[in-house]
This record gives sequence, C-alpha cells and structure tokens, in this order.
Amino acid sequence: MLHTFDFGTVRIPANVSGHPTSTPSGYIVPAGPLALLHPFGDTEFYRHGWNSWSPSGWARTDGATIGIKNSPRRLLTADDAVNETPHAHSGSAVGAVAGPDGNVLLVGALGLGTPRVGADANVLWARGEEDVCDWFVAYGPERTVFADYADAVSERLGRRSQRAGTVWSSWYSFFEDIDEDLVARTVSDLAGYPFDVFQLDDGWEPIVGDWIAGAKFPSGMATTASRIADAGFRPGLWLAPMIALPDSDIARTRPDLLVQDDDGRPLVSGYNWNSHYYSLDTTQSEVKDHLREVFERVVGWGFGYLKLDFMYAGAITGNRRENVHRETAYRDAIRHIREVVGDSMYLLGCGVPMLPSVGVFDGTRVGPDVGAFWDNAERADDPSGVGARNSLVASINRVWMKRLYEVDPDAIYFRSARSLLSEGERQVLRDTAAILEFRSTSDPVEWLTTEERAQLIDYMEETAVIEQTGRYAFRINGREVDLTPIMTGTSATEAASVVV
Repeated sequence: MLHTFDFGTVRIPANVSGHPTSTPSGYIVPAGPLALLHPFGDTEFYRHGWNSWSPSGWARTDGATIGIKNSPRRLLTADDAVNETPHAHSGSAVGAVAGPDGNVLLVGALGLGTPRVGADANVLWARGEEDVCDWFVAYGPERTVFADYADAVSERLGRRSQRAGTVWSSWYSFFEDIDEDLVARTVSDLAGYPFDVFQLDDGWEPIVGDWIAGAKFPSGMATTASRIADAGFRPGLWLAPMIALPDSDIARTRPDLLVQDDDGRPLVSGYNWNSHYYSLDTTQSEVKDHLREVFERVVGWGFGYLKLDFMYAGAITGNRRENVHRETAYRDAIRHIREVVGDSMYLLGCGVPMLPSVGVFDGTRVGPDVGAFWDNAERADDPSGVGARNSLVASINRVWMKRLYEVDPDAIYFRSARSLLSEGERQVLRDTAAILEFRSTSDPVEWLTTEERAQLIDYMEETAVIEQTGRYAFRINGREVDLTPIMTGTSATEAASVVV
C-alpha cells in the first residue's frame, strides 16, 4: 500500500506492507518489504554490518560501497555472505540516508529474519529473508534517531544491565601459546592491578570443538580458575561453542550433528586455524544436550565471565534438522546457553550476529580484531582485517549500540615493546575504549616500563565523563577528541593530531 510519512519539514512517499503506527519518536511499520522515496539525491548512506567483524559506516551512494570484496572466504566469516551486495549500498538490520538539513532518515528492523536495508539516490529500502519483523522509521538529528531506534529494539528484544568492569585478556600478548604455569605467573604479576576480570583466551583446549582442558593445563581448568579468583579477579574463559574443526572429536564421530550442505555433508562455515570449520546444528536435541554439558562443566570449573567467539556460525545459511529460520535457530541456542549459565554469568559475544544477540549477551564486540599495528598490509582492502585502525573505525561507527548492550572495541595498548603502534595511535585506541565505555588490555606487566605501568593504572581507575559533540567528535573529561580525520581516511602518521 502507498503511504506518505509526514515528518514536518519533509514528506516521504513510501510503499509499505501495512498501515504505519505513529509513536513519539517515529513510526512502526508492519513486517514486509518497505521502500521510501527520499528526496535527497546522492547522499551519505549508513551501512551496518551483520556480525561483530562486519564493516559499518557512512559512504556516499554515488561512491564506493563499504564491505568485504574479492575475498569469499573472509566474507563467509566476517559478514552475511548470502545477502551481501558488494556493488550496491546495503547492510544488515538498519540503514539511514542523510538529508541536506543535517537530519537523517532511518529504517531499522525490530526483530529477526535477516533483515536488510539499502539505498541509492532515490530509494531507502528494507526487506528480510523472512518477513517477520516490524520496522522502525524516523527522521531527525542523527544521534537522536539512532538512539530512538536502539530503544525500540530493546523494547522488543530486551536489555541486560550487567557490566564487565576492566578486563585483562591473554590473547594479544600470548595468543595460543599459553599454559598453566604462564597463566599462573601472569596472574601473580597482575595481582593488585585494577582489573575486575582475568580472561583466558584461545589455547587452553586441545582443539576447537572439544571443550576440555588440553595437555598444557594438566591440573585442570578448575585449578586455573581458582588461582585467578584467589588473586582477586573474576575468572574468564574463551570458547567458540558453535563451531568444530574437522579433527575435533565431535566433528569426526558425529558429523550428523553439524549443519549440512545441499549434498548432505557437513557445511564449511568459515576458515581459521589454518583450516575450515563446521557449525553445530543447534536445532537438534543432542546438540542442545551437548551445549548444556559444556556450559555446566565450565560453570562448575568456576568461571564467571565467558567470551563466546565465532558465534555467527550458529546463524549460517545451511540445512538443519528443524526447518526454522537461521537467526531463530541462533537466538534459541544462545537463550539456551543463557539458561544453563544463569543470569549472574557475564557473556561477551564475539563474531555474533548483532541484532539477534540483543537481550541475551551482556556485551558484544563491535569491530574486527585489533593489533599491535595500525594498518593491515596483508589485507589492505579488507576493512574487516586485523588492525588498530579497522577496529577503531568499525567500533566508533557503532557507538549508538551502547543502548543495546556493552560494546567492546577490543583490547587497548600501553606497551611500546613488541608493538608497532606509536604513542599517538595507542592514545587514540584508549580514547575509543573510553568513548565506548569498555576497557580491556592484554599487556603483561613485565612488558611495560615503569611509566607505562603507571599509565595503565591511571587509565583503568579513571571514570570518564563522555559527551558526543559530532558524528566522530567527543569530549572526554573536558578534553576534545575529534576522530574525523581517521574515520574518513587520514593516514596513520596523523593519528596523534586528532587528540586536542
């Protein structure tokens, strides 16, 4: 049906599936395809990525699109490969076009079904793989309409209030090269430092898919969790419960428990660890029992903070035992995990589908992996590639998501040793974490100078007052920080100049 949205200063003709309902902040449009004929011509379009690592940001409709291009393997891992349109402007769940008066026209999904939003010089459109979710439509100041959209999503999907506090993670120092003695020494070194969580990352398990203590942790994971707790930290642990490497026990012995391709074989759902990996079919009762066993075991070990990684694999397109939409299968699975671990467990999602994770996860990663270097020379054209700048850009473009859950821009750096980052670049990362209000690092104390240790303590103990003054401009405790030069493509050598 035809409808005209009246926003006072602008009227937007539209094709809608049902009669819109007016709300104080916008309109609710019934599920179904939606097209708004905007009068702005070629303009800026906000593109949002499907999962934690997916590129997000503003680009002109008459310019290059934002996304992962010429890398099918990376696209499968770091965005919605089935629906991605590299030569047209579109993204996941929410999109917006900028008007000439400084306001934006926004359309956002209020539920599941893999909703997509795209735009060109004439039309802002929205549709889903499965037309089950209503849409939110609004026009107004950029930060206002994004905040109103986030609040509308929370009304539908929920909002958890637990906070992580300050986090130390093993990943960006030791990566997979961890063992029981190294963890014990690192915990001892950190005792007395202002961290709430000590999170053990990948490398503790024998292989991804089999979630038991590996040979490098002979005393068992409960012993390590107890050491962490005795030092005054909340014990944290990394898992990737939705995937399994081909040589894992579950993949070798029970391939029937995996999502299948059209030939009836386990579906390849991504690449890492110098291998492909598979997804668990969480619609099967045996897989749900497996997940219950895994998470009851982890809770029993004494961990109270879990980083769940590569979670998008639970929503990958493929053949499952039950014929439910893939995002529904994913949300049912994470709600099952939440039921097992309880409300007191902090769940941090990484590689998660962003919208279907609302109301279940306490926090989510909102950018690709950071690194101790600014730009990714190996994947220069991949905005989802590891690197400080890519991480910063994606994270700042999702600052509005703070109203949905805690948003994690990934680790920050204080160390000058074993790093290619300049002090200016490290400062910009620290400012980003302050803006997003999630502070974590992987710097071992022994890698820091005396001055850097003092800097870490001061930063982690600081309570920052944040005010957003522009799209990419902020005030941190009265200090002006304008990230616009970096967000719009300024070279790394100018990173320090954004801090005024």
